Amino acid sequence: FNRHYAEYAGYWTTTKYLEEIDRENPTKYYDSVTGNHLFTAPVGRTFDEYLVESGGHGWPSFRDEEVNWDYVRVLPDGECVSITGTHLGHNLPDKKGNRYCINLVCVARQPAEGQ
Repeated sequence: FNRHYAEYAGYWTTTKYLEEIDRENPTKYYDSVTGNHLFTAPVGRTFDEYLVESGGHGWPSFRDEEVNWDYVRVLPDGECVSITGTHLGHNLPDKKGNRYCINLVCVARQPAEGQ
């Protein structure tokens, strides 16, 4: 398993992500392996706030209320994984609380049937 440095900081800004994302409504993010729904953002903040936080650290960044805890776990060392073992990124808390910095390629799938 590649558990570290799966995606370099800022990679997400080199993709079509910022051109294709819905800036008016929350977006659902799905496990790249299983298609399970992992995150929804933005929730409790604006899209611009989501972009500023994500850009400030280098990865799409999610807060506790944006995590679907049915499918996401945080290991004792801060690594975020799906319940099926997909490496997602890391929890890098800041003054606002938990901040899950997630590799875009790990949440770039379409939903699984029934999701």
